[in-house]
Amino acid sequence: MFQLGCKSRACFQNEILSGLTVALALVPEAVAFAFVAGVEPLVGLYAAFMVGLLAAIFGGRPGMISGATGAMAVVMVALVADHGVEYLFATVVLTGLIQISAGLLRLGKYIRIVPYPVMLGFVNGLAIVIFLAQLQHFQIAAADGSTQWMSGEKLWILLGLIALTMAIIHFLPKITTAFPASLAAIIAVSLLVIGFNIDTKTVGDLASIEGGLPSFHLPAVPLSLETLMIIFPYAVILAAIGLIESLLTLSLIDDVTNTRGRSNRECVGQGIANTTTGLFGGMGGCAMIGQSMININSGGRQRLSGIAAALFLLAFILFASDLIEIIPMAALVGVMFIVVMGTFEWSSLRIMGKIPRTDAFVLILVSGVTVVTDLAIAVIVGVIVSALAFAWEHARHINVKTYLDDNGSRVYELNGPLFFGSVKNFMELFDTENDPDDVIIEFQNSRVADHSAIEAIDNLADKYIQAGKTLHLRHLSSDCRQLLKKAGDLVEVNVLEDPRYYVANDQLA
Repeated sequence: MFQLGCKSRACFQNEILSGLTVALALVPEAVAFAFVAGVEPLVGLYAAFMVGLLAAIFGGRPGMISGATGAMAVVMVALVADHGVEYLFATVVLTGLIQISAGLLRLGKYIRIVPYPVMLGFVNGLAIVIFLAQLQHFQIAAADGSTQWMSGEKLWILLGLIALTMAIIHFLPKITTAFPASLAAIIAVSLLVIGFNIDTKTVGDLASIEGGLPSFHLPAVPLSLETLMIIFPYAVILAAIGLIESLLTLSLIDDVTNTRGRSNRECVGQGIANTTTGLFGGMGGCAMIGQSMININSGGRQRLSGIAAALFLLAFILFASDLIEIIPMAALVGVMFIVVMGTFEWSSLRIMGKIPRTDAFVLILVSGVTVVTDLAIAVIVGVIVSALAFAWEHARHINVKTYLDDNGSRVYELNGPLFFGSVKNFMELFDTENDPDDVIIEFQNSRVADHSAIEAIDNLADKYIQAGKTLHLRHLSSDCRQLLKKAGDLVEVNVLEDPRYYVANDQLA
């Protein structure tokens, strides 16, 4: 089913150390997302462990890290508030089953239709979201229970430790690559804080991460149609968000590592992870772009790094909670700031004036919607806007060349795609009143794309018939054969060539 991917001792060492670095960064994220969803911290930590482990084993992208995510946690808030955490567990189980179905139905390949400007907007938007998520660590609780921004000595200490963390991560690889820079930075800053007894926020200030092994637990909800009506809409949304974020992260890592993951297998892997997590008291999750980039930047490329990260996280929960809780948040914030800088596509700012205005608009739009709402909505909006812009642009490209052939027939040589966006222009290209009795439309350089195009051809045929003239369609593609059912003997279809169109195939295994 899977391979760890390492054949040398150096590879094993690098993958394990990279997994340790990721595990340290997963702790505050999982706790924070649990608070967002309105559940106990251990619910988020168990999700980070189980989703991370199972997605690493069964997923389609070695080196990608999965766990509890903010994009999914935001959707869970209303469900937990209205119905309780047991309904959340049931929803996560159903979410996983939907994702498995998507993988088995080979739906993962459709991530390829996401345009590149949408991908850039997704990456930039997530970088901004990750950055904004770190700002909460610059706040402290006031006496009246509210929060306020840090100031004075505490702020300068925090900024100094963050700067030190970022400096170590940036400069250490120039000296040696034998040890992950992020892990070295976390250890160095932690020792500095402990050694000099520096007063700064630590992981333990968020919540205790101590706990036991997750245990099997069937969601305590009634097995009824009413329950299904409650959880199904949430499950569909969570499944969509999880798959979109996972598959886009997969595409990003493909580009960074110059390798290719398997999208349908990733859908199945994410589904297995979520279904299992829901049965063991976890909040579910998906791929995490921030932690995945930490792993890739630390040298993690194989499944072993993801497995190691999950097992280290479990070890933290079981045995090392006291040690993890003394890690200063400044070190983890510094790591995430480096991730932000590495994730944001700075080149997109330079090319903004060189790419089509529509693409630039889509890039900015997706980035903004990602920050304001969530990833799934942003990607859907971006794809829709890109598709409409494409349709509008290509609707203007249809044109004809006309001439009389040796038999005195008027030939309309059609150029450009015929689809819903271009049918109006198509109908205006013909002169039914002044054409001779025999008219031929040459489709060799055109493509009938949808039912709107077929209807337009049928309507045009009716106009020529009403004028007492005969219309012939030459070199028509096979997907317009259904026109014969409507036009009968009134339209002659002479298919001299049958273009063949291929759809990309993405195997599950």
